[in-house]
Amino acid sequence: MFIFINFVLLFVVVYGDCPQSVPACSAPVARLNDGHLMPRFGFGTWLGLDKYQLPVPVDGEAVQLAVLAAIDAGYRHIDTASIYDDEDQVGRAVNQKIADGAVKREDMFITTKLWNDRHASAAVVAALQESLQRLNLTYVDLFLIHWPFATETKNIRPYADIDYLETWRGMVEAKRLGLASSIGVCNFNLTQLRRLWDSHELKPAVLQVETNLNQQQPELRQFCHSRGVQVVGYTPFGSLFPDRAAPDAPPPRADDPQLLAIADRHNKTVPQVVLRYLFELGVTPIPKSVTKSRIEQNRDIFDFSLDEFDRQQLRSYHTGHRVVDLKIFSDANHYPF
Repeated sequence: MFIFINFVLLFVVVYGDCPQSVPACSAPVARLNDGHLMPRFGFGTWLGLDKYQLPVPVDGEAVQLAVLAAIDAGYRHIDTASIYDDEDQVGRAVNQKIADGAVKREDMFITTKLWNDRHASAAVVAALQESLQRLNLTYVDLFLIHWPFATETKNIRPYADIDYLETWRGMVEAKRLGLASSIGVCNFNLTQLRRLWDSHELKPAVLQVETNLNQQQPELRQFCHSRGVQVVGYTPFGSLFPDRAAPDAPPPRADDPQLLAIADRHNKTVPQVVLRYLFELGVTPIPKSVTKSRIEQNRDIFDFSLDEFDRQQLRSYHTGHRVVDLKIFSDANHYPF
């Protein structure tokens, strides 16, 4: 009996698909394939794309204030990237909370990412060291290759002829030096992920990809779960909000009658239902917001579970539509979509 109970609890921690007999009351952690622990719910700091499909510039202290509010609300997993131009704000917020005694460094799980212009293996460590300076930290918990293709400069072009397998060697060195506890990739497709997996003894611990109702990533999730790779999902709300949805984006929207019915049955909001669904798929959602009430509300998904009827309805929205496809890079070698 003791062994069976431990197996059930391990399944919940690793995959998040909570059996009805196990109450979902707080965010669990997952043990990564390198032994480190990652909170199964996070806070995103990316502010979106401009008309050129590049990150929106950061103005003022909105990100810093949002991260402070997120830590106060109980978030311990914070996601940023060098290209977001907000690592300094994330670092100030995290260090302020550490100085205040609200958290310890070891309580926090900080992710940042390598941009496309630093893909040469010899450039990776220096790029991470620059990120660490901006964050004012001595290490990050997770370092990701942001995209599988490379550019010569921070801009869109010219492209660089660098294989992501070479980039991975630099990532391995960053881990060996203790600058990153864990390493992984972002926006890799299944073929690219399988090739990377087969190429090196040190495997990626995390794959971060867009995951929402329209883009549920079933094949990637299956591959990752079968190999102990944790899936982190960005843009978890997809095209849910009408004012942010592209004209050609498929349904549903937040006012969808079926979604509202599921939310009403659980006394939750539609965004909370979506986040809970992704969590139960084994995905670690990283929703973003700069509004304190929404930051708090987004995390409130651990006191209910969906039933099979709910899941069938939510599965039906998968179309493969992407919010973030960066078609402006579609002629790049190793473009993933």
